[in-house]
Amino acid sequence: MTNKPVDAGRESVVPKPVKPSASAPGSSAPSRRALVGGLVAGSAAGLATPALAQGLPELKWRMPLFLPRNVDSVLEAANDFTRRVAEATDGKFQIQMFGTGELVPGGPAVLDAAENGTVECAFTLSYYSFGKDPAYAFGATLPFGFNTRGQAAWLFKGGGLPLLNEFFNARGTHGLPVGNSTMQMGGFFRKEINKVEDLKGLKMRIPGLGGVVMAKLGVVPQQLPPGDIYPALERGVIDAAEWAGPYDDFKFGLHKVAPYYYAPGWWEPQATIMCFVNKKKWDELPKLYKAVLETAATATWTLHVAHYDTINSGGLRNLAAAGAQVRFFSKEILDACYDASFQAFEELKAKSPAFAKIYPHWKKFLDENELYARIGDSSYDNYVYNRRSR
Repeated sequence: MTNKPVDAGRESVVPKPVKPSASAPGSSAPSRRALVGGLVAGSAAGLATPALAQGLPELKWRMPLFLPRNVDSVLEAANDFTRRVAEATDGKFQIQMFGTGELVPGGPAVLDAAENGTVECAFTLSYYSFGKDPAYAFGATLPFGFNTRGQAAWLFKGGGLPLLNEFFNARGTHGLPVGNSTMQMGGFFRKEINKVEDLKGLKMRIPGLGGVVMAKLGVVPQQLPPGDIYPALERGVIDAAEWAGPYDDFKFGLHKVAPYYYAPGWWEPQATIMCFVNKKKWDELPKLYKAVLETAATATWTLHVAHYDTINSGGLRNLAAAGAQVRFFSKEILDACYDASFQAFEELKAKSPAFAKIYPHWKKFLDENELYARIGDSSYDNYVYNRRSR
C-alpha cells in the first residue's frame, strides 16, 4: 500500500492482545486482562462500565491519516480504533481524525507531524519515511518479507515491536500496530511482462524499497501522488503502477488504462499500519489510557485483517469482470527480484546503523519461524486451493 488511493480501500490468524513487557516502553500499563476484567466486574455490579475512567483527564487528540477520509477500507480501521478508545474511557479520551491534506500533507509529513509534536498521534505506514532512514521500512513491510501472520508473530511475540519502538522512540514517537493490508498485488501494466528483459526501461510508479529493488533490474521508478497515476498511465507517461490489493485497486480504476494485473505484490506481502503517538504525549498518559490505546489497537488490527480478507476476493472478481487480465510474475522475474531484494538489504546495512541493528533480528526470525507454516499451512493451502480450482 504505498501511498494509497484517493477513492478507495486482506487470511490470517492474528495475535491475541499482548500484555506490555516489563522491558518495553510504556510497560507500566495494567494488563489487558485486568482492564477487561475490571470493566466486566463494574458492569456486573450495576455500575457504568467506563467507571474506570473516573478521575482521569479529558483528552482531545488530533490524528492525521495517510489517506483521504473517503478511502473506506482504511477509514473503517481508523473509525474502529477511535471509537474503541472513546467508549472505553466514557468519552474522556477523544481522537479526531483528519484526512490527507486537511491538517498536514500526505506521505512522510503525516509521521513527521507526530514526531515533532505538531499533532498528538498519526495513523500511517512508517515506510513513507524510508527516505529519512531505510529502517523505517521494518515498521510496515519489506520485499519478500513476512506475510500478515509472520508480521504479527514477529511484532507481538517475536520481539519485533519493542525493537522497533527503540528506533521510533529515539525519533519522537511510540508505535502501536493498528491495521494491516494483508497480501497486496503486483500492479497494473500496459503490456505483458514475461521475462527480466521486459523490465528494462519500464517506467513504473513504485516508491520506497520496492522501487530500489526494481531499479536494480532496469525499471525506472516514478514517484507520483495518487491523483496523477491514472492520467500518467492513460497518456503513456508511465508504463505501470502498483497500488494495493484488489478491493482498493478496483476502486482506483487503473485496469481501464493498464489491463495486465500481476501477482504477487512481492514488495508488499503485507503492510502494517500503525498509530504513532508522540513520545512526550505517550509518556504523559495515565497507565489506564496507555492500556486502552494498546488494547484498542490490537483489536482493530484483528478486525482490519478480517475486513480485507472479506473484501479482496470480491474486488478481484470485479476486476476480472471489468476486463483486467490477471497474470503471474514468472519464476525468472521472481527469482531476480528476490536476489535483488536481499542484495539491497545488505547495501542498506552499510548505509544505516538502525537498519543494520534491526535487520539481523528480522532476518533470523524470518529464517527460523517459517518452518511450521511451510510444512503445515503451505502444503495444505497448495493442495486445497489447487483441488478447489478444478
